[in-house]
Amino acid sequence: MSLDASRLADKFDPNLMFKAKLMKAIVYSTKKIEKETLCDVNADHHLLTWQMAPLNSETVRFAADHEVVIVCTSDEVNGSIIGKLAELGVKYILTRTAETDHIDLNTAAKYHIHVQNVPGYSPHAVAEHAVAISLALNRHLIEANRNCRQYDFSPNGLTGFNFHGKTIGILGVGGIGERTGKIFHGFGCQVLGFDVDHRSWAPEIKRVEIAELFQRSDLISLHVPLNEATAYMINKESIGQMKDGVMLINTARGGLVNTKDVLDALHTGKLGYYGADVYEYERGIFFEDHGADQMRDHLLSSLIRHPNVLVTPHQGFLTIEALREIADQTIQALYKWEKELYLLEER
Repeated sequence: MSLDASRLADKFDPNLMFKAKLMKAIVYSTKKIEKETLCDVNADHHLLTWQMAPLNSETVRFAADHEVVIVCTSDEVNGSIIGKLAELGVKYILTRTAETDHIDLNTAAKYHIHVQNVPGYSPHAVAEHAVAISLALNRHLIEANRNCRQYDFSPNGLTGFNFHGKTIGILGVGGIGERTGKIFHGFGCQVLGFDVDHRSWAPEIKRVEIAELFQRSDLISLHVPLNEATAYMINKESIGQMKDGVMLINTARGGLVNTKDVLDALHTGKLGYYGADVYEYERGIFFEDHGADQMRDHLLSSLIRHPNVLVTPHQGFLTIEALREIADQTIQALYKWEKELYLLEER
């Protein structure tokens, strides 16, 4: 796939491409699955340097002589790192994610470093993943597959429940939350939604207050950004407001959930199931193979050993379509900044 010039018509004048200063960008935490698409979309225009290691205090030096640093959630983009990037001459930080909670925006502004995200990529991918986790948990698909591989075809311990007729709570009805709710509505569920933003959303989702959502929902799916107001919003107190045996799904941000409180609630049965594509301490763990490591995260290990827990490694975005959209928006941002630099030089 090459980048369709018509999609960039309002972003960059192709006639400027050979006059403008090419953007030099370093891509941290590079994965093969995304590198191929980014290379294809870039079509050898911008000068991209690939760095498999994450951005941290040890690897920040590789950003020297680059105007742009391209990061993701596994990279450290705190105030100290941003200060070092500024010293190295970096002018732009581009994150291959919708959220920017992993970036110290105040420090970036202090050093006049522009920050850009990729806000609009495939909400369907994450929504479908949230529903997939809930189905796998409910119908014990992981255990069933494991048993069958051992030639154990007994149905014992595999009983689930019908989603039809159940009440689903969508906490955060943005693009992803709305699509998740519509999928569950298609199953015949009643869907409740809460969001601090009073924008309109699909009529299939009934607007309620958060207390009512907690009290009535058989399944609660999290789709809010991580910030000071939402950090640890799922804790002992909020779980206490929920139905006994409720299923909780988190495909948003790990820091929304106090994992210890969730684990305690699973042990008592207050929480019936927990499915997560994120983990509050995932940096340095997710996106890498740690199978041979001697030391492991004790809390995460305890969580994934629970029979009613399903954890996936932050792969909700991982579809062909989403990767293409992320690559398109990443390269479009570089074109935008390239044009801005050209116009500045022409003045």
